[in-house]
Amino acid sequence: MVNLVINNAKVSVEENTSILKAAKQYNMDIPTLCYYEDLNIKSDCRVCVIEVEGKKGLVSACSTPVTEGMVVYTNSPRVLNARKTIVELILSNHDTNCTTCVKNMKCELQSLARNLGIDENRFPSVFERLDIDDNNPSIVRNPNLCIKCGRCVDVCKNVQGTNVLATMGRGHLMQVAAVFKEDLNEDFCTFCGQCASVCPVGAITEKDNTDLVWNAIMDPGKHVIVQVAPAVRVSLGEEIDQHVGDIVTGKIVSAMRLLGFDRVFDTDFTADLTIIEEGNELIHRVTNGGVLPMMTSCCPGWINYAETRYPDILDHLSSCKSPQQMFGALAKSYYAEKSNLDPKDVFVVSIMPCTAKKYEAQREEMSVNGSDPDVDVVLTTRELGKMIKQMGINFNGLEEQEFDSPFGITTGAGAIFGATGGVMEAAIRTVYEVVNKKPLENLDFKDLRGLDGIKEAEVNLGGSMVKVAVAHTLANAKVLCDQIRDGKSPYAFIEIMTCPGGCIGGGGQPYGTTNKVRQERINTTYRLDANMAIRKSHENPQVTELYEDYLEKPLGEKSHHLLHTHYHDRKRK
Repeated sequence: MVNLVINNAKVSVEENTSILKAAKQYNMDIPTLCYYEDLNIKSDCRVCVIEVEGKKGLVSACSTPVTEGMVVYTNSPRVLNARKTIVELILSNHDTNCTTCVKNMKCELQSLARNLGIDENRFPSVFERLDIDDNNPSIVRNPNLCIKCGRCVDVCKNVQGTNVLATMGRGHLMQVAAVFKEDLNEDFCTFCGQCASVCPVGAITEKDNTDLVWNAIMDPGKHVIVQVAPAVRVSLGEEIDQHVGDIVTGKIVSAMRLLGFDRVFDTDFTADLTIIEEGNELIHRVTNGGVLPMMTSCCPGWINYAETRYPDILDHLSSCKSPQQMFGALAKSYYAEKSNLDPKDVFVVSIMPCTAKKYEAQREEMSVNGSDPDVDVVLTTRELGKMIKQMGINFNGLEEQEFDSPFGITTGAGAIFGATGGVMEAAIRTVYEVVNKKPLENLDFKDLRGLDGIKEAEVNLGGSMVKVAVAHTLANAKVLCDQIRDGKSPYAFIEIMTCPGGCIGGGGQPYGTTNKVRQERINTTYRLDANMAIRKSHENPQVTELYEDYLEKPLGEKSHHLLHTHYHDRKRK
């Protein structure tokens, strides 16, 4: 332990602790902009400068470790003046039209300026407007709001390993931009949105599609239905000022009906359906000498990564569509037919934790009839929170309601899709019982849970031990992809999720997502699973009924047409 004094208070912390974390342990917050929990420390912005006795200049609290006997002042007149000056200089080269910014009232720069008492800037504005990059379905990059903190560059390089964003130029000419200064859709961007998740201002955000949904709801000729992803029910509460990890499923359904949706459905249903199709595809590959390892295809960010970085291993990807797209295909075929509706009048909205889902919905392959999209609009968790606030709904006071049928009965297996390792665990529960023709004694595969980058397990299928693996973040995906490319993969089945923690840590989730928050959401997800009456996808009675009435059988002609797809080599030449 190291003993020091912070603001005249004696404190004791573990060695190698930064001054920033030491102060926080004793309820003294030092403001930051470039620093973000779980990312690399940069000390670029200098907002966290503090005074240390014996030091000539001010030092950054985020990158300076404590030492024995150190005396620190975090709010001396010298520190406060420096901190205020730094923020004023940032504001002098910033679009300060805050009321029209998507991050208004959630902007870290705005909050910092308010806390420092900056109501008038002492420096003249040198702001020059730059072009906005919004030429893709998922992400908007607005350089006019960028404060060059480097968080987006760090997460893109060190967490995802994609290196799409970089700092370019020097001094006041420095910019954060896509490599080669191209638009994101012309680069290797997977549209995962992790850059938007960590941006302290509004420089990178999801593309807002709420107006498209409002227009559809107000159109009397449209039958507007909505599906809600597994990860949203354990995160939306954070947008409505509830505790991290609160389960708000029933309130979401109530809110959706108040917003004006004609039917509210659960994506967990098509998560169960995905397991049936994907599980049978795995069994078919194993028993018929197919391409192994088979890799999951639920995550559109991962699909984008595979198509642009590893097109030589596309044969390893499952042909199954994601649960979102399976729902859309069924909504405009089975549901429309069952409800006596013209598929062209059915407007499908998805509430997803993911920005890449916006891109996925617009892919040419994701259309049953070849012209109309199966999913019309994708909203993030944040966008749904925005709509609820626009309507003035008292979310906390809502009574809980149930999802509509025929996509209303779900299982614990569908619920855990939201956490990294959940798809694999759900698949094993079904594949084991189909192959071994006996119940699985323990449904909890804890080796596949948690925030370790790559996890693995073994399962007995027909008397043979089969190895499976789970990876989250594209940097970890690269490790497994390289093994396959080199012919050294020991696995039969691999799950890959783009975002840290899986969908619960998606790029469209509430701001402030850290590993601590991810773990809380994961814990809640598994509590949901444990409390479900049915915990295996193949035991979902409505899924069974769907096959009997409409799809006929897994991997059959109709299910292949509606629920499966193919992917393309999109590697840059």
